[in-house]
Amino acid sequence: MFENVLIIIAGFVILLWAADRFVMGAAAMARNLGVSPLVIGLTIVGFGTSAPEILISTVSSIQGNPGLAIGNAIGSNITNIALVLGFTALIIPLSVKSETLKREYPIMLAITLGSLVLVMDGNLGRMDGIILITAMFIIIYTVTILGLRSRKTDPIAQEYEEEIPADMKTGKAIFWFVTGLLLLLLGSKLLVNGAINIATALGVSDVIIGLTIVAIGTSLPELAASIMSAYKQEHDIAIGNIIGSNMFNLLAVLGIPGLIQPGPIPEGVLERDFPIMIGLTLLLFAMAYGFKGPGRINRIEGGILFSAFILYQVLIFFTGKH
Repeated sequence: MFENVLIIIAGFVILLWAADRFVMGAAAMARNLGVSPLVIGLTIVGFGTSAPEILISTVSSIQGNPGLAIGNAIGSNITNIALVLGFTALIIPLSVKSETLKREYPIMLAITLGSLVLVMDGNLGRMDGIILITAMFIIIYTVTILGLRSRKTDPIAQEYEEEIPADMKTGKAIFWFVTGLLLLLLGSKLLVNGAINIATALGVSDVIIGLTIVAIGTSLPELAASIMSAYKQEHDIAIGNIIGSNMFNLLAVLGIPGLIQPGPIPEGVLERDFPIMIGLTLLLFAMAYGFKGPGRINRIEGGILFSAFILYQVLIFFTGKH
């Protein structure tokens, strides 16, 4: 057991470091090719923060453990909203002014409800996977077009302009991109193997490990990025990273096991975890959309979100034994 705990910790550390290198290299490569920082932020950065989940989903599905991938997709979305944004807002209240993000909120909500419709039959089939992956590319295109329309006045464009590396040579960018990708694969492999071994030893399903330990661990990059962005007064990026990550989690991370290892949805996910994820998504929409001005997640609302995360972990403990 102790050996597997060390393997998981090693996997998390590698994933955290590798995801940062991967995103930095990809973003610098794109900027050197003349791609707009806003487009880079809305696509590469959003995709990159979900890279650990995507790699874990792929590895676990190939190894015949799709439950871990499904649990990771749903659990990461719950963790991103309740833990990451809740904890960040407790430290630094968040104010959102970006028009691009206001357009992304309804898209994220539609994706969340649409993914529920696909799996309401209790099965994640290959056609479901195809629909989700196809929708991912459509959403990337749509979000990019929406962002470009308001790039001259949207404050998030300036925030990305300051964050995307502008002085990294292409050779160095390619090195970090490839290195980050290879280490992401290694970290994912270590984490999946360690998590499956612990699940077996504790007598719990791999979906429960995916919903808890793996989801929290793979959300650490988002937590670090959100706190740092909030500290720099880049509040739009802090929330934008979560919105992008959650969309990629449902479209790519949930779509991959449908493509590679189609099968039934694990017990409890539709009855317990999906409703909680949808409820938190609606709560975030109500808090941060800003119907009469800038959206804002203050400390009280952050406390509500963070308390919801604690209660969810307690619920998992008492209902997720199987």
